[in-house]
Amino acid sequence: MSRLRPILAAAALAVTAAIAQPLPSAVADTTDVSPPGANDWSCRPSAEHPDPVVLVHGTFETMAKNWPTLSPTLKSAGYCVFALNYGGNAMGPIAESAEELDSFVGAVLGATGARKVDLVGHSQGGMMPRYYIKNLGGATRVDDLLGIVPSNHGTDGVIPLPDGSENSACPACDEQQAGSQFLTDLNAKDETPPGPDYTVVTTRYDEVVTPYTSAFLEGSAREVTNVTLQDACPLNTIEHDQAPNDPVVHQWVLHALERTGPADPAFRPSCVV
Repeated sequence: MSRLRPILAAAALAVTAAIAQPLPSAVADTTDVSPPGANDWSCRPSAEHPDPVVLVHGTFETMAKNWPTLSPTLKSAGYCVFALNYGGNAMGPIAESAEELDSFVGAVLGATGARKVDLVGHSQGGMMPRYYIKNLGGATRVDDLLGIVPSNHGTDGVIPLPDGSENSACPACDEQQAGSQFLTDLNAKDETPPGPDYTVVTTRYDEVVTPYTSAFLEGSAREVTNVTLQDACPLNTIEHDQAPNDPVVHQWVLHALERTGPADPAFRPSCVV
């Protein structure tokens, strides 16, 4: 844990100091703004961290808004970090967003020379990559999928649009309702296709993905770990939107990425950082 504290401290400084490099024109809109530490296309993975990390934002989000603290944390830990915007603030059909992720991962692998990437996603960004893994060949290109409060089985509540309009203006919102045809198909048979390791980090205070246990994935302990933050840190009250900025979540992310297999359920982060 002492090793994590300087990483987190360095990340706080990197939030204001890091300057990200532009994305290749073939895969990005020139108006995209990268989070600190992400999208340096000259980065070459080290032997210690051979897999680049791709950050996948959630519904209504952008990469800059979703990853201002986790991106520099990972960069300071020695990872090549990449992030993308997709799906019109992730409101478009999820299958089409997965195709965008497929193209982006291909660009990252081509630029870095890596064989696989690690995916870290928030909300829809933790669930959508499972479509890429299951249906678009991602199982051979992803080493770890780490979902932060992911909508793996949808929500039994209503996903309100920012302007208060109906979900029909947001196909991805409709598809993230519990029991939707999209989620029924995604979760049919094997929820965790072989290849990647899967880690889910959720919070009992999630007010968007409800119940919070709908984030959990089924699979063997060798390939799947489901984490509830309050099991180790009972006083942690982080909710859905800010979960990617929580220092305890950062510790789980670093832990999962640094080991072979999914996160160790016995890992105990520092609850005071």
